[in-house]
Amino acid sequence: MSVQCETIARHEAGTPMSVFERYLTLWVGLCIVAGVAVGQWLPDVFQAIGRMEVARVNLPVGLLIWVMIIPMLVKVDFSALHEVRQHVRGIGVTLFVNWLVKPFTMAFLGWLFIRQLFAPMLPADQIDSYVAGLILLAAAPCTAMVFVWSRLTGGDPLFTLSQVALNDGIMIVAFAPLVAFLLGISAITVPWATLLTSVVLYIVVPVILAQLWRRSLLARGQAAFDRAMAMIGPWSMAALLLTLVLLFAFQGEAILRQPLVIALLAVPILIQVFFNSALAYWLNRMVGERHTIACPSALIGASNFFELAVAAAISLFGFHSGAALATVVGVLIEVPVMLVVVRIVNASRPWYERGRR
Repeated sequence: MSVQCETIARHEAGTPMSVFERYLTLWVGLCIVAGVAVGQWLPDVFQAIGRMEVARVNLPVGLLIWVMIIPMLVKVDFSALHEVRQHVRGIGVTLFVNWLVKPFTMAFLGWLFIRQLFAPMLPADQIDSYVAGLILLAAAPCTAMVFVWSRLTGGDPLFTLSQVALNDGIMIVAFAPLVAFLLGISAITVPWATLLTSVVLYIVVPVILAQLWRRSLLARGQAAFDRAMAMIGPWSMAALLLTLVLLFAFQGEAILRQPLVIALLAVPILIQVFFNSALAYWLNRMVGERHTIACPSALIGASNFFELAVAAAISLFGFHSGAALATVVGVLIEVPVMLVVVRIVNASRPWYERGRR
């Protein structure tokens, strides 16, 4: 691995969890309250924002999504891809769980809970949309936050960097076909043109812009890169919170009518997180990977690139959709649930090391 790549990975490993990251659930809760309140107070303003669309892409939200995603992608070093051969077993587990287990188990959980068990308690016209939102959430592996979870478990920063780079590369080509397939078997029709537009706007273009920006910053030296990251880091969270205010302003009526919806949508997401993290953790133990590899592998298998999921849900189904609300529930529970997973893998290290082959 290049000195530059290793320096960046070590820097990520030592960066403390920010206040925004640590209290993300609180900020999301405040956004729910603020969004619902302001949506009821100024409905005409938000209706005007909702009409600012070009080819089904809402311009204000599109801009916010770029501000959210691009600073995160600047951190991703695609030159780390050659490092995957150093931990073939751990990378294999990560890819298996992320792409062959997680989206399919979420599609099943969506069918089981949303279409079957909880259907009488949910608005009938939003059932398909809720399932679609859950699928979008599961089809996008975590990018930026996995660095946080990895460093909280003492995970190998170089492995974390390489698996994130590989997942992002796969996501460029696999996200659209996978989502289309799972929505199709769930009997949910999505225009391919809209889905591909979402992939180009919220994956391909941000990746290209972020990597160009990254090269420009690193050309000025590591210190300049670190200063820029410290400056633009808060942009992502601020844009996410503002997007959530807009979403809940549009979702206010539905939430006030049925506040139980958020809790019901959280159930399959919670099950998915614990199942996939446990599966990846156990599989790494079975194949003999170190604990420092198993932790980031398990954590990236459980968490989601919720910024992308929110953006795709809005583009495909609109602000008022159940899909948008379902992806936001993923944001709401991400931090507290992942911190629980972090505690579990840290506490179980003696058990892990005793059984590793």
